[in-house]
Amino acid sequence: MNGPTDPEKSMAAELDEAAAALLGIWESAREGTANRVSGAQLRAVMVVEQHDGINLRRLATRLDMLLSSASRLCDRLVAAGMLEREPGRFDRREIALHLTPEARRLLAELRADRQAQLAAVLAKMSPEGRDALLSGMREFDESARRQQAQSASAAGESGQGDWPDDPDRPTVRSRDWSVDPDRQTRTVWAGPSGGPERSIGTNRDWPAGDPPVARTA
Repeated sequence: MNGPTDPEKSMAAELDEAAAALLGIWESAREGTANRVSGAQLRAVMVVEQHDGINLRRLATRLDMLLSSASRLCDRLVAAGMLEREPGRFDRREIALHLTPEARRLLAELRADRQAQLAAVLAKMSPEGRDALLSGMREFDESARRQQAQSASAAGESGQGDWPDDPDRPTVRSRDWSVDPDRQTRTVWAGPSGGPERSIGTNRDWPAGDPPVARTA
């Protein structure tokens, strides 16, 4: 009863086609970071930026990844100097994730490149077209956010919001990035200059066939 009508479907198809140029700009700017982080790692960095102090379990949920996959991804980002881990403020058995200065510089460079490319395209549009585009995109963003919130609420009510069917779900809270003698990692903390300040732990044996993708610039 509340599904999209034929005119809305037709407009969606036209928007999908028209958005190709916009997505092309996004991808072009993304390629500038490809030698430093993978696409999945960049998504994780952006989520941590939006939710500073997020724990691994919630990060995995937001990335729609298995907990074990998100754990390996974070290991590589920590090794690359993009993420920092610290005990949670309210539960020290959980580990909070934070961006490093290097990660913030990466995001700033990405957005500056993207905005420069967008500005070049906007300069060739009429003032009326630019105003209409901005107005429409703002309304689109608000509508999309409401829909995402409703979907998240529905998933929570069904009991699947934080824990989709995940064979790697920890059986107790302390398994969520807790101190685990079987999980040995080497964490390099980046200082303001980008160089390492200190490290803790021991070397981690990376899973076979799954080497680190991210690396420091």
